[in-house]
Amino acid sequence: MLVVEYDGTAYCGFQLQAGQPTIQEELEGAITRLSGEKRRVIPASRTDTGVHALGQVVSFRIESSLNAKAFVNGLNYYLPEDIAVRAAYSVPESFYVRKAAVSREYSYFIINSETRSPLERYRAYHVSGDLNVENMNRACEVLIGEHDLASFVTSMEGVKSTVRRIFKAQVTKEKSLVVFDIVAKSFMPHQVRNTVGLLIRAGLGKVSVKEFYGIVKRKTPGLAKPTAPAHGLCLIKVNYPIPLEEYQNK
Repeated sequence: MLVVEYDGTAYCGFQLQAGQPTIQEELEGAITRLSGEKRRVIPASRTDTGVHALGQVVSFRIESSLNAKAFVNGLNYYLPEDIAVRAAYSVPESFYVRKAAVSREYSYFIINSETRSPLERYRAYHVSGDLNVENMNRACEVLIGEHDLASFVTSMEGVKSTVRRIFKAQVTKEKSLVVFDIVAKSFMPHQVRNTVGLLIRAGLGKVSVKEFYGIVKRKTPGLAKPTAPAHGLCLIKVNYPIPLEEYQNK
């Protein structure tokens, strides 16, 4: 199992797509070049086009006898500069990287200033209007707990249930950087970005906190909008019942 960091700017998401650059394709190619084995990697979370990751977790079976350090260094030698393996662990064959996760942590980064930031243009969304963080956090309160969040789904295609348990939803601001942190066991496609889009409207005073609550309660797909751009979103960490560091290194 690997912990992977990547800049998703140049990729059409994590999952393999014919004729398109993906994180999965790069990882599987590096594994083959290092070990001579063709292996399919399974991610804990499928990130979309342009979305980044600090702590993506992927698993795969391999016969290589390389130790953790050699495996990490070897893969990083073959991977492009915008993808890096941070750690490698050996886990039981019964370990299922998706179902075993107890929560996933995402952060969305916003530059809240009159002018854009060229240095942050690929990792934070620029919003020029003054965001009221207090109002955004009041809106966040309705998200915490178990709710039907159908209003935050763009499409019902492939979505079996719109009920999700949110453990944390919070907005913080330091100087011009506004960060929305959200933690849940799982997320629906575009859920976080749709949540951010509506929170920004609340922060700009275009939607009241009461109206935000009403959108949640109406459980209507596509109601929460607009969808915030992908480049501000980052998968921070995937949590398991046993911390990955406690598994014996490969």
